[in-house]
Amino acid sequence: MCGIAGILNYKSTLNVNEDSISSMLSSIYHRGPDESGMYFGKGIGLGNVRLSIIDLETGKQPMIDESGNYIIVYNGEIYNYIELRELLLKKGYSFTTTSDTEVVLKMFLEFGQKCLSHFNGQFAFAIWNKKKAELFLARDRVGIRPLFYTEKNGSLAFCSEIKGLFELPFVDRKLSQKSLIQTFTFWTPIAPATPFENIYELPPGHFIFVNEKVKITKYWDYDFSNKKSVSEISFKSASDEFYNLLLDSVKLRLRADVKVAAYLSGGIDSTATTYLIKQIFPENVDTYSIGFNDKTFDESGYQNEAARYLKTNHIGISCSAEDIAANFIDTIWSGEYPILRTAPTPLYLLSKRVRQDKIKVVITGEGADEMLAGYNIFKESKIRRFWAKQPDSRLRPLLLTKLYPYLPAFKNSNVNLLKLFFGYKLNEVNNPFYSHLLRWHNTSRINSYLSEEFISSVGEHNPLDDISDLLPGNYEKWSDLALAQYLEAKIFMSGYLLSSQGDRMAMGNSVEGRYPFLDHRLIEFASKLPDEYKLNGLTEKYILKKTMAGKIPDSIVSRSKQAYRAPISVEIIKGKSSHFHNYMSPDNINDAGIFNNSKVEKLIQKLKTGKNISEVDNMALIAIFSTQIIDGIFVKDKPSSYKNHKLDNLKTIIKDF
Repeated sequence: MCGIAGILNYKSTLNVNEDSISSMLSSIYHRGPDESGMYFGKGIGLGNVRLSIIDLETGKQPMIDESGNYIIVYNGEIYNYIELRELLLKKGYSFTTTSDTEVVLKMFLEFGQKCLSHFNGQFAFAIWNKKKAELFLARDRVGIRPLFYTEKNGSLAFCSEIKGLFELPFVDRKLSQKSLIQTFTFWTPIAPATPFENIYELPPGHFIFVNEKVKITKYWDYDFSNKKSVSEISFKSASDEFYNLLLDSVKLRLRADVKVAAYLSGGIDSTATTYLIKQIFPENVDTYSIGFNDKTFDESGYQNEAARYLKTNHIGISCSAEDIAANFIDTIWSGEYPILRTAPTPLYLLSKRVRQDKIKVVITGEGADEMLAGYNIFKESKIRRFWAKQPDSRLRPLLLTKLYPYLPAFKNSNVNLLKLFFGYKLNEVNNPFYSHLLRWHNTSRINSYLSEEFISSVGEHNPLDDISDLLPGNYEKWSDLALAQYLEAKIFMSGYLLSSQGDRMAMGNSVEGRYPFLDHRLIEFASKLPDEYKLNGLTEKYILKKTMAGKIPDSIVSRSKQAYRAPISVEIIKGKSSHFHNYMSPDNINDAGIFNNSKVEKLIQKLKTGKNISEVDNMALIAIFSTQIIDGIFVKDKPSSYKNHKLDNLKTIIKDF
């Protein structure tokens, strides 16, 4: 995996300053510490930092085709590159490397933008056509790999991380008020928005074409229409096909010229992928997991059981609340977005441990919950719809107690409490956002901590208006579960899970994550399955559980879904690190002008008591703290002033004027 950066002056002949590209690459050095390179042509500069995984010797970038006309910088892995290489050889192409980068470049030469439909992988890349002065930028279907850009005065700049753009003198650093309100509602800004004004992400499944103007086009999206019925595909046939697809997905993601390890969380997803790795490579599979000193959050028992059962070389590390407090600021520097929970920090520490063992690639289980209806939000919506048919029932709300046994507030909830918490807009079952209304409503309480000046400057703004155009044109024909899955994948998975907990935490330590459940073939297969093959009654990921029964420990197959969570508030407030007391001081709160200082102080005092603390209280604290860090590191100062590397791995500078 790598990092890419570039500037195109598409409305002038002004050449790009070499220092600008160099500074951008320095800021994302962690994405590619092995080597780097730059290309400069008329009005354009391109750069790459490389984490070498395939073709370690000859896969250097920027890469130029034999004609000298096409130049690529590329961040990603195309797992089916061997098969595509064979296709191109039959068409008369020749190759000078064994890298997937060259395959991507020549697939573009052969198919143009339609090359994207052939790729099975995770990617963000830029290809420059020198003769036509045209730039093509593309991002993978589900947004595993990031790509950010900004435009100003006829120039387009892009980078794998926002901090690279902030190295450019013409790029302003300012938080977007609208995006913050979206984050404090949906957990993430709605693409293409980012937390910053005039900084955008290329949405998943989109490409940019630039000649004399910038045009953005969607080439792929989730499609849950025309689902198969049970009569069209038997469960046995579906299970067999699902297993074969997942096995092939794992097999493709083991392609590398370096060692590949796996995360083993103790849940069914990562245990299943590790089992499949063992079917392909029976010996010497390295697995890693993160546990917690606080038993409320710890799953190390299941992790160790899975490791023993699968006979892996397992390393489990333990994370304390103090560890989270001490490393929280590094998490925010890596992720660049405000977050609402501390869960990314342990993953940052886990990737750090992996990298210490000189491992560059890990296979993980992300994506299974979105594709196979694993989250409690899907069951919660189903129960609320059932309850809404008899809203006065005292029995139906009790079903909700089965969903969150790990949350103390709901362990022994009475009917009145359940109705108070879960009854929000209970009867709006025809609202297309019904499945997520309760979550968004609860999260949006964080907005109550915003300052009066902030609220006044934003004016009347309902964040739900920002997603009114998000739904596909035929969503009315989709099932309730299909629509809920679409919202979860479209907003939460790409905007939060794959960013704040995926790419950014791993690449912060130069580790690449690979996600077998997010193979587009598996996504498209799962989207057509009957709902009951995914959510059967209140049994989530039904087809995965049935498929893996007898292959992995029964205790892991049958265990109820437990969301990955981490310790939150107390140690961050009381911790020895000065970061909290600095960024959350009354002076800094007032100086940033985002939050109401008196309300923040009351929240901190409440959390110090440890009494009657809600999930929203904890989320509010993390949201405020992470936003204050963002304001301090990214707005008031350049992120490179907090952490930066000298670009000492530079291998290639190509000047082509």
